[in-house]
Amino acid sequence: MPLQGKAAQKPKTPSTDASPSNPLPATAPTAQPAPAITVAERTQQRTDESRPFEAVRRKSGLAALPDEDRAAWYACHFARSLPAKRTRLPPKFQRELWRAVNDAGLPLRPLPRTYSWGIDRSGQDVGRYPTPRFDERFAKRTRLTELVLQSKAFRERRDRLRSGSAEAGDIITDSDIQEERLRRSEMAKLKSELYGVVPEGGFATDPEWDDVLPLPVEEPEGALATISYPAEYATAISYLRAVMANKEYSARSLRLTETIIDMNPAHYTVWLYRASILLAMALPIPAELAWLNAVALEHLKNYQIWHHRHLLIDQHHPTLASDPAAAAALAASERDFLAQILAHDTKNYHVWSYRSYLVAKLNLFADPAELRAVDVLIDDDVRNNSAWSHRFFLVFSDPAASTPGAHATEHDPAVPQATVDREVAYAQEKIALAPQNQSPWNYLRGVLVKGGRELASVEGFAEGFVTGLEGKSGGKEDVRSTHALDLLAEIYAEKGDRERADLCLRRLGEKWDRIRVGYWEWRRKCLEV
Repeated sequence: MPLQGKAAQKPKTPSTDASPSNPLPATAPTAQPAPAITVAERTQQRTDESRPFEAVRRKSGLAALPDEDRAAWYACHFARSLPAKRTRLPPKFQRELWRAVNDAGLPLRPLPRTYSWGIDRSGQDVGRYPTPRFDERFAKRTRLTELVLQSKAFRERRDRLRSGSAEAGDIITDSDIQEERLRRSEMAKLKSELYGVVPEGGFATDPEWDDVLPLPVEEPEGALATISYPAEYATAISYLRAVMANKEYSARSLRLTETIIDMNPAHYTVWLYRASILLAMALPIPAELAWLNAVALEHLKNYQIWHHRHLLIDQHHPTLASDPAAAAALAASERDFLAQILAHDTKNYHVWSYRSYLVAKLNLFADPAELRAVDVLIDDDVRNNSAWSHRFFLVFSDPAASTPGAHATEHDPAVPQATVDREVAYAQEKIALAPQNQSPWNYLRGVLVKGGRELASVEGFAEGFVTGLEGKSGGKEDVRSTHALDLLAEIYAEKGDRERADLCLRRLGEKWDRIRVGYWEWRRKCLEV
């Protein structure tokens, strides 16, 4: 600290009667030092202030000092050496000595002549720091010390509560826990800035997880390709492994799974563990579905999300058996959610697979709303093969109007003929909109097979898309749909007219679908068998 009182006036300038043979520099002891730029310079200035006569003494000797200053120097020097000498002095002498020391105002313990401030985390000498930077660093270290002491007090209070040895006033509220959480976050930030300590993540600084010993993932020694996990993710996984090993099903474990899913939604193990927690804690499924909706909209092509949804519906379904209104509400909400997903990608395989599962689980085969929803998708994009496939499943897999276990490509006598007529007409209507679209042609074939009808039943319809084949019938050859020509080849072969079937296949390879000429030639050879 800078000297105060009389010491601030020392050393006094020598009197004009001083011997000219040993002059004192009148300005040296009293000159104001230049402002310190670095920490080392400021330290040196403070060292010099704690030894105000040292520069003159070392340069010219004690004789160069005025009598009063020299007496003050002797008194302080003698007082400093008393503890080491353990000398017992007369009381009067002691009083006079300490009066002289006090009047001089000199520090009994001057700062050491040399001092090392050490190096920082980057290897830089702290003594070279500009003073504002050092003061900022010192404030951070002081703040860190304060936080460490507060955190220690929190831990001790919590440990006393857990051990049953709590003292009066030992309580921990939610606000205390939140305050400790913020405190540890600030501590982690300060440690990183001051010492380069990598933050361990939210779990290591969260008092809620103090009782969990994380189990880090250990790669085998000498592994060729170790996985470099981000620090935050590796920390979260180590806590996940710990709670899974303890089979802990709790609210904090559920929040942990949410954190990991946010970082890696494809982690199938954490999804299974989350489902186990929901089951063990008997948590409400609708709330989980609402949370899952937001996650699914962020990760449209994630398989694990849809498998988790399967498990949720399986778990929730028994509660709907006695509540048709709740089942209908669930079906409607799921349909609305699926519409949101399909608005981003109408051919998302995971969504259509889940939709088929949902129809079977909730028995929505005869639900007009489901059929209308598929119609809307086909009207929006008649080439949406996923929507066509779902319609086929919806119409021909209804347990009330089909044979259980019947294969999709075989005749099912349980299917009403009225349904077959309706679907044939529907397919023909959509074919007319886009004749070269393969989806409704395949659908038409499937409907005819399910209904036990021959392909020849739509011969006239297919011939409407093919005219003047190879100049026959006197007209110009025009094929508006290669799928119609393909179907005609099968119809003619079915009727035994190999010549006309061969003509259809040959023209497909020669002109209308030359990119697959090898396939059409193979089909022609099959006619000869």
